Amino acid sequence: MLQCQDCEYFKRGPEGQISFACDPFSTIKEPECLAKWQLIKLDLLTHGNRATFEQVKQQRDLIEKMVSAYEATLEFTKRLAPMQEKMFRHMEREIEDIEEADQWKYQEDEDEGPGDDEEPDRF
Repeated sequence: MLQCQDCEYFKRGPEGQISFACDPFSTIKEPECLAKWQLIKLDLLTHGNRATFEQVKQQRDLIEKMVSAYEATLEFTKRLAPMQEKMFRHMEREIEDIEEADQWKYQEDEDEGPGDDEEPDRF
């Protein structure tokens, strides 16, 4: 796993401040990076007084991107919903037709009853 201090998007300031230039939509290198990024952003939200104006602006921009991506996903889902309903109804009809067409197979089995499958004694 790539450590943050070895990443090109990691920066340490002259007073030891840690700064990340990660963008979860384009520069995340490993899945763990996204989890770390989320923790850092959560920390910035809860302790915003330590964040610089630039960090707050970046944070706001990223949140706006995330919200717009979520809204786009919702809009796409809303557009797909009628088509999905039609597909489900069509599939239900197909399944019912198949079950109805195969009903003759099950009626023969029900007519035989239990024990009819056994062979009679040959004595």
